[in-house]
Amino acid sequence: MGYKGSTVYDNEEFNRNYIARRNRKESPNNIMEYPALMRFIGDVKGSEILDLGCGDGLFGLDLLEAGCKGYEAVDGSDKMVEAARENLSNQSASIHHAPLENWNFPTNRYDLITSRLVFHYIEDLSGIFERVYQALRADGRFIFSVQHPVLTASKHGALEGKRTSWNVDHYFDLDGRVENWIDKEVVKYHRTIEEYFRLLTGAGFQIKNLSECPPERENFKTEEEFERRKRIPLFLLFSCCLENIR
Repeated sequence: MGYKGSTVYDNEEFNRNYIARRNRKESPNNIMEYPALMRFIGDVKGSEILDLGCGDGLFGLDLLEAGCKGYEAVDGSDKMVEAARENLSNQSASIHHAPLENWNFPTNRYDLITSRLVFHYIEDLSGIFERVYQALRADGRFIFSVQHPVLTASKHGALEGKRTSWNVDHYFDLDGRVENWIDKEVVKYHRTIEEYFRLLTGAGFQIKNLSECPPERENFKTEEEFERRKRIPLFLLFSCCLENIR
């Protein structure tokens, strides 16, 4: 069936290849998703931040260097938690090792809760969104990215190699897909944009903005790569606030 949740990141071979790929300067995460996310986040000075699925913690380092008051994070992978604690060892940071589904969220604690490309690994998001809502302060924000539904949709294309075309199929089947990713079979859960909207508003959030992280020419070394990244969206980004002030 494939790896579920964060378990694939504890495979030594996968983890090594993922880190090398993820931390490339030209990675789409770094030149498309990250700039859009940081525009939504804006000024973090004095903020208490929770990062859900922190990975190696380098994003937390960016937030701390930008002036956040405190950085707290959760990740289910042994190897990622170890890396995050090492990268943030001299910072005002606290890293928790737990699956997001099982972590005990505090109440009314954070100014910002964020997550980068994690929620498409989780089968049941409704409970997590409800606990995120309770964990935010009255003026808190919830900003996160996921893999775009255009990519997660096709049940056939998910098992192919590097794509030169994209067949969007089975779009309204909301279930898990097995994707061959970095030589491992990984389970990702497909949701439509409408389904994310339903889950967020059902948990009490108001959606303030969204972005599909379009490519910007100045971030690309070559015209060829820029044109390639204009073909389909890779990421979907939401910026939310509390609908009902407690």
